[in-house]
Amino acid sequence: MAPPQCAVSSPPAPTNAANAAAAAAGGGGKGRTQLAVAQVKKLCKQGRLEQARRLLLDALPRPPPTLLCNVLLIAYVAAALPDHALRLYALLNHAARPAPRSDHYTYSCALTACARSRRLRLGRSVHAHLLRRARSLPDTAVLRNSLLNLYASCARYCHGGVDVVRRLFDAMPKKNVVSWNTLFGWYVKTGRPDEALEMFVRMLEDGVRPTPVSFVNVFPAAGSGDPSWPFLLYGLLIKHGVEYVNDLFVVSSAIGMFSEIGDVRTARMVFDRAAKKNIEVWNTMITGYVQNGQFSEAMDLFIQILGSKEVPSDVVTFLSAVTAASQSQDVRLGQQLHGYLMKGMHSTLPVILGNALVVMYSRCGDVQTAFELFDRVPEKDIVSWNTMITAFVQNDFDLEGLLLVYEMQKSGFIPDTVTLTAVLSAASNTGDLQIGKQSHGYLIRHGIEGEGLESYLIDMYSKSGRIDMAQRVFDGYGNNRDEVTWNAMIAGYTQGGQPEQAVLAFRAMIEAGVEPTSVTLASVLPACDPVGGGVCAGKQIHSFALRHSLDTNVFVGTALVDMYSKCGEISAAENVFGGMTEKTTVTYTTMISGLGQHGYGERALSLFYSMRDKGLKPDAVTFLAAISACNYSGFVDEGLSLYRSMETFGLLATPQHHCCIVDLLAKAGRVDEAYDFVESLGEDGNFIAIWGSLLASCKVQGKMELAAWATEKVLNIEKQYGHAGYNVLLSQLFAAEGNWSSADSLRKEMRLRGVRKEVGSSWIKVQTAALQDRSVERNQKQNFPENEHVFSMLDGDTCSTGAII
Repeated sequence: MAPPQCAVSSPPAPTNAANAAAAAAGGGGKGRTQLAVAQVKKLCKQGRLEQARRLLLDALPRPPPTLLCNVLLIAYVAAALPDHALRLYALLNHAARPAPRSDHYTYSCALTACARSRRLRLGRSVHAHLLRRARSLPDTAVLRNSLLNLYASCARYCHGGVDVVRRLFDAMPKKNVVSWNTLFGWYVKTGRPDEALEMFVRMLEDGVRPTPVSFVNVFPAAGSGDPSWPFLLYGLLIKHGVEYVNDLFVVSSAIGMFSEIGDVRTARMVFDRAAKKNIEVWNTMITGYVQNGQFSEAMDLFIQILGSKEVPSDVVTFLSAVTAASQSQDVRLGQQLHGYLMKGMHSTLPVILGNALVVMYSRCGDVQTAFELFDRVPEKDIVSWNTMITAFVQNDFDLEGLLLVYEMQKSGFIPDTVTLTAVLSAASNTGDLQIGKQSHGYLIRHGIEGEGLESYLIDMYSKSGRIDMAQRVFDGYGNNRDEVTWNAMIAGYTQGGQPEQAVLAFRAMIEAGVEPTSVTLASVLPACDPVGGGVCAGKQIHSFALRHSLDTNVFVGTALVDMYSKCGEISAAENVFGGMTEKTTVTYTTMISGLGQHGYGERALSLFYSMRDKGLKPDAVTFLAAISACNYSGFVDEGLSLYRSMETFGLLATPQHHCCIVDLLAKAGRVDEAYDFVESLGEDGNFIAIWGSLLASCKVQGKMELAAWATEKVLNIEKQYGHAGYNVLLSQLFAAEGNWSSADSLRKEMRLRGVRKEVGSSWIKVQTAALQDRSVERNQKQNFPENEHVFSMLDGDTCSTGAII
């Protein structure tokens, strides 16, 4: 007999995957749940995560099975959608709904999602929930590694984050390779390369076999330690087999490691031997060339990748190429890249590339194009604003930079550390103490802290003439002063006319246990004139540089050449110059200037021409030094020839060059020619320094008729500036002509206007002391011999030059 038919009709055939899974799960039972899990997995594999979520929350009974929840959470994390994973976790655990019982996989996914999205606060909440259920959950390595990864990823967002990571690591009963990778990988990210290498060695000693990720995480640490570390690590990598060597992430990381230590040749060998290359490998090699100043090699690879059909270029590829143009200051290359990008991207550039192009044009001196490009960026971010503000300030458009800060705030952006460093730099450049104080107050009110901000504050107050405020900022950091802070204070003393204090601060820095850098030496050496201790102090600092291998630095070498030249030891300056392996245009200019000031015009000119032969392009300051050398040595024709040749180098003569030519002609007795030269300058010659130089020459040569013309010009210009020196010169000229009424009138006018001539002084080295001799006081001594005992007790005018270091 046939069985009786069921009274309940069968469900209709499902119309799609989600309905099929719902129908399968509707009757309950383990088999139907497994079928639903299979359907959710299928939807997740197909990337249809929203349908999988609807199936989980709407089609299945409440609460949904934990296994199904975990499948979708894992899918969200794998698809780099941590926020979706966290929303699902929060929804499933909402108090008003029946919640599935989370297991260790659920918590692991939630912690991983928190780590990926840097949601430390929510991660701590998950951690707290986990601790409450700790007894009912298995203690697995997966769960502990997820906790470790959370705090490692978010350590910079919480105080003592790295210490938390280490405590979690030490508390693990059993550590696998993932645990070790997380720990020493994070030590690298937080600037602790030595600890990272130590942990890597300990992992090997514990018998844990490294994975390719282990090498990817530890390679960046090798660049800052012993030079042998990169080769030791790469040798160990080779021992682990071809699979490790050809791993694309390992290849990219190895190229970066060797590039970091400046060994681009080995980096290229790794690149060439790679079995396969993806775009990341190509980008890392191009970036390595750029970082090491090998721009032509970088562009060769860039051109290769543009012609490749197998590996398409991406934004990072073009970013590296634009950076190469920026650092090499090759505006033509930058323009070509800009045109290619505009054509290929249909005039819509990614913001990061737009910012890079702004930097490129700025570094090439084309601020107008940089601003036009910035102005066309449709959606500017804070980096865009900061880039353009910094570009203005670095190119001496300080007012425009400050105005742009106000525009940025009007657009709803809040100034950050980068903005404020640019504002403080603008205040330093302009000497605007009011802007500097406002910025300082903003920093304090908003609790903004950033690396190097204190040095910008010290620099701003120093250049604004408030060395006392700079000292207060410096003192406020107490024992937290690093080498950057010390360098700023030493430079402030040097630039603020307190060379003694600069030398004393250098000694205090060493006594405080802070290791001076090449920047420190380049800052303190200019203070080693007779006022600050003279050549004795300079020689001691030179010895310090030799002992610490800092003398090879081009900036230190240039500062030593300058110091010895100013202290009268031109032979020592030439010895330092000759021993330098790297020389820049500034180095040559400094040496040419020193030779010229000591009357060695022929040697100065010879050095100038040898500089050109070595491929170094002289700048305007180099020409000024060379023309001045001709002036000191009386090489009139050579000086005029140099002046005329400036145009061939694309250089415009400045008032300083004009003054030098006037002086050069006048000293040779060619005052009429000097006058004609000044007249030929037109508006470019309308500077008091130029006419003042001509006026002084007229006085020396006795050309009183020309002096009258120059006097009228100087008087007209001087009314705008009130330069005391030229007033005194005019007064002396009137007196020389016997025109005492005009001389007396001019002196009275100076007193009424508050114009005062600074007292001239000179410094004389007497054994280990430097004695200041004020010219006015010396004249008084000649007029009043009975006051001689006063000058023998010039209190505070003798500077000890004892041992510094």
